[in-house]
Amino acid sequence: MSVEATTERVLRLLALLQRRPSWTAADLAAQLRVTDRCVRRDVRRLRTLGYPVRAVSGVGGGYQLGAGTRLPPLLLDDEEAIATAVSLRLASGGTVAGAGEAALRALAKLDQVMPSRLRAEVRAVHGATETLVGPVVEIDAELLVMLARACRDAVRVRFGYPGRDGERERTVEPVRMVTAGRRWYLMAWDVDRADWRTFRLDRMRAAAATTWRFRPRAHPDPVAFVQRSVTGSPYRYVARVRVRARPDQVRALVPPQVGRVEDDRDGWCVLLVGGDDLDWLAAHIARLSYEVQVVEPAELRAAAARLARRLAAMAEPAEADPVSTRPGPAGRVR
Repeated sequence: MSVEATTERVLRLLALLQRRPSWTAADLAAQLRVTDRCVRRDVRRLRTLGYPVRAVSGVGGGYQLGAGTRLPPLLLDDEEAIATAVSLRLASGGTVAGAGEAALRALAKLDQVMPSRLRAEVRAVHGATETLVGPVVEIDAELLVMLARACRDAVRVRFGYPGRDGERERTVEPVRMVTAGRRWYLMAWDVDRADWRTFRLDRMRAAAATTWRFRPRAHPDPVAFVQRSVTGSPYRYVARVRVRARPDQVRALVPPQVGRVEDDRDGWCVLLVGGDDLDWLAAHIARLSYEVQVVEPAELRAAAARLARRLAAMAEPAEADPVSTRPGPAGRVR
């Protein structure tokens, strides 16, 4: 067999090892259409090149590509290459500080080696897409890595955090980070308050991991907990309304970082949404285009009545301008 054929087969083997966590020798041989012995030789070739291919013994064992001292070449099929390029384009306008430049560098490298037929498809997607970006609060990448490690290793974290009485140091036992819209949140056990809390990463100051390890405790679902915190606790008012629609219909209109939808009965669901202004809440709830019943607060009904009067006034025809309707020369209206 030629050197070119062997090299191509070894690269295909590397691509297969990247595709899933573990392969048996028989599965790899079937994919490559070679013998088990040939697979073992190609695994040795990869190890010689510096790629840590581990052999796992026992039932269900096989070969795994482990973490090494350098990043192996990523061998992507057509769909993976297009998905990666589009994702990098979106990441270039992300919320992680420095990630945008890194994404653009990676996209440039991928574009350089991508076949022309795939490059044309990716550019067609980019050319037909615009990104509407609002105000972005960037998160330091080192903070993300530190918190991720603290969650993984069950290590307490300290940071300054603003409150109603000024900034204070908080000591927490982190569980999970959750993204909502373009913001990042940390769900953690607040040691001083002995309760679960949600913290915005962009408000943390001088965050650092300690050497104090903690025993993980039973905790609420992080996504549901952060959603309850984001949609309720930061606001002066929390509206609870019944909507004559299925929960999935309302969720399609209300982002999870804005409101929480709960099942009800008889074709209704319950929407909880927070705000600091009752008139604003009434206007946004009215935009749902479904029948709505206000459960609480009672003041929201008064705000809805004010909104109804304003909308009724808007629906009235405008009065004619007396100057423009005065007869002009020869009986013409000016």
